[in-house]
Amino acid sequence: MLNTETIAKYAQSSAEKLNINKYDIYGSSIDETSVEVDNGEPKQVQASNRSSVIVRVWNEKGTVGVTSTTDLDELGIKLALETAKEASTFGNKDNPPDFSPQAQDSIENIADEIVEAAPVPTLIDTLIKAETKLLQAHPAIKGVPYNGLSQEDIKRFYLNSEGSLRQEARSYSVIYLYSRAEEEGKKPRGASSVKISRGLETLDVDGCLKEVTEKTISHINYRTIPSGKYTVVFSPKAFLSLIGAFSNLFNAQNILDKQSLSDLESLGKELASPLLCLCDNALHPENIGAETFDGEGTPTRAVELIKDGVLTGLLHSSGTAKRMNAQPTGNANIGAKVTVGSHFYHVFSNHQADPQYNLDEGENLIFIDQLQALHAGVNSLQGSFSLPFDGWLVNKGELTSIDAATVAGDYLTLLKSIICVESKAEVTPGGVCPRVWVRDLSITGE
Repeated sequence: MLNTETIAKYAQSSAEKLNINKYDIYGSSIDETSVEVDNGEPKQVQASNRSSVIVRVWNEKGTVGVTSTTDLDELGIKLALETAKEASTFGNKDNPPDFSPQAQDSIENIADEIVEAAPVPTLIDTLIKAETKLLQAHPAIKGVPYNGLSQEDIKRFYLNSEGSLRQEARSYSVIYLYSRAEEEGKKPRGASSVKISRGLETLDVDGCLKEVTEKTISHINYRTIPSGKYTVVFSPKAFLSLIGAFSNLFNAQNILDKQSLSDLESLGKELASPLLCLCDNALHPENIGAETFDGEGTPTRAVELIKDGVLTGLLHSSGTAKRMNAQPTGNANIGAKVTVGSHFYHVFSNHQADPQYNLDEGENLIFIDQLQALHAGVNSLQGSFSLPFDGWLVNKGELTSIDAATVAGDYLTLLKSIICVESKAEVTPGGVCPRVWVRDLSITGE
């Protein structure tokens, strides 16, 4: 693992020798072990240690040079600083990045959580047992072609020449199962589930197995549906994937680059149903991957993006915040260019869910579990989407798997067409979200 204090000493001494007055360094190190199995036998076992460090150097003219390295000894840090200094001559003179004004502010006091890694044989045995139970759950389940169980330790740090030094370490364990069901005369069907936890002992393997088993069995008997307008209920995972696909809506860098559905005048305008509230909260208690600072050393926090349907905030780096007369939000990723990205979404409503919107009572509803082909079926600059999905036709609580269908529409119209944000939320790897109901969405079936 990284020794941040040692790297800081290397950087300081090397910068003095190279006559560098201003620099910062962001880095991470990952120790990972992962396994895959196939029909009760280990298919793949991997162990790796990956380090990545970004070094930025400012010259006397204020332009920045950026380089990366994986050599974390004294010579490696010195060479990286030297290379970045040389590159600074060619740095962008328009809106060059600077240190975050919050790089030395106090950060959330979250203790490092490193869990002792389980032995590889234990990982293999756990995954084989899960695969075996899944194969035995139904005669139609013929295989688990995609599966994995991994554990990793991640350490992150940030330091700069003005004395900022931040570091944190976390452990994670993840299980993934994807089944394949086949019956004569029918199309192959499948389902997936992912669970994440701090370590193997607390990983919900049984919950992952239960979810993928129930979904797989429910998809075996499927039917076609007629095309038309339907009330659609998005699962938490599906709705969060839509938010991610159109995240340019509240990304300050995208707005400045004119690559967004929003513009500089959008703040304070209503863009969704009053039922919808959305935050980006890296420090949410349910976020296993909590990060207390971003790539610029800015402390992370809960960032309110949408409140009662109104766009109230944006995700900022220090550069976008300066240009838009705002404050950094802890969402910067540094590299050749500083970019802005989300951490962990939280979708909720300040309004009580209407009891009439209930899957046990509703008729002719489409329940979308998972959206497919997001890379190809989304035009994020126009706001349009046309996406295949896995889901069910719902009539008074009875779920019938849908053969093949796509959901299409305009994202901004979808946001304003939300008629219910349920009260009960679900934790996913990407955020916390309840089921969300949307009226009159176009579904193309048979």
